[in-house]
Amino acid sequence: MDRRQLLCAVSALAVAGSVTQAEAQALAGKTVTIIYPFAAGSSGDIVARMVADKMRDVLNATVVVENRTGAAGRIGVMAVKNATPDGHTILITPFAPMSLYHHSYAKLDYDPFKDFAPVSHLTSFDNAIVVSAASPVKTFKDFVAWQKATPDARKFGSPGAGTLPHFTGLHLGKTIGAPVEHVSYRGSAPAITDVIGGHLPFVITGEADAMPQHRGGKARIIVTTGKAQSQLLPEVPNLIASGVNFHSEGWFGAFAPAGTPPAIVEELSKAMQAAVKSPDVAAKMKDIALLPTGTTPAELAAIQKADSDLWGPVIKASGFKPEA
Repeated sequence: MDRRQLLCAVSALAVAGSVTQAEAQALAGKTVTIIYPFAAGSSGDIVARMVADKMRDVLNATVVVENRTGAAGRIGVMAVKNATPDGHTILITPFAPMSLYHHSYAKLDYDPFKDFAPVSHLTSFDNAIVVSAASPVKTFKDFVAWQKATPDARKFGSPGAGTLPHFTGLHLGKTIGAPVEHVSYRGSAPAITDVIGGHLPFVITGEADAMPQHRGGKARIIVTTGKAQSQLLPEVPNLIASGVNFHSEGWFGAFAPAGTPPAIVEELSKAMQAAVKSPDVAAKMKDIALLPTGTTPAELAAIQKADSDLWGPVIKASGFKPEA
């Protein structure tokens, strides 16, 4: 490269750098509202507030979290869909409204792929199969033998109908050749209580919800469901290590309204990636059994589609239709 070419290249890089810097400050001094479509105090709400705290400094902006609840999260999702696509209103949500609902709701007032711009996958979590500590079932091999030999044991609880643990149980039963019956609970706690009390054979729920009882010796997590071995329970095998080619992972992700300028989506994504990868936030997430990720928009888009493709046939085969 001669001197003239070098100067041209440097000039081009300088222009690109100045544009990038200008774009990166598009939200500085503005207010960004993160809508979380479920109740305050839940793990997703905690994630949203931790991310918001860090984003304030990264963006030099005011970042607030608003709980817009109702209709299984759809009210909050719709609020973001209908917001001005300028980066001032974004969604942090569990993955079900963005990867599952369109397979079960006969009428959904939004398209999770066309009406939103993925921003960043923030954190993931495994589900777990849980039995009573008094149960003779100690391994996944025991569990499969128990299910095949004991039809009365093929009843499981989950935190609610239409949740990932619900569909995980149905798919698992089919996979091992022992179809199961689902019992819907209002949350994990009552389902785990019934398992401990001997009123329910097993429960499938978020790993975090069962860890206190597992560590306290009242219940036993026999297997986790993530793609990889659980970092939080390294002594417990996952399904793949147990010989079952199947996984089930929940996650929280961030989305902007469709039409949000790519530069602003990138600005938000980088701020969120920095937030979840900061040592204090990562440590706090692991304390509540969530694994921080922090991805690019393209990576979240791929995860969203992969989960939709994975669970769509399972949901349709189940025949499940939400009541409201």
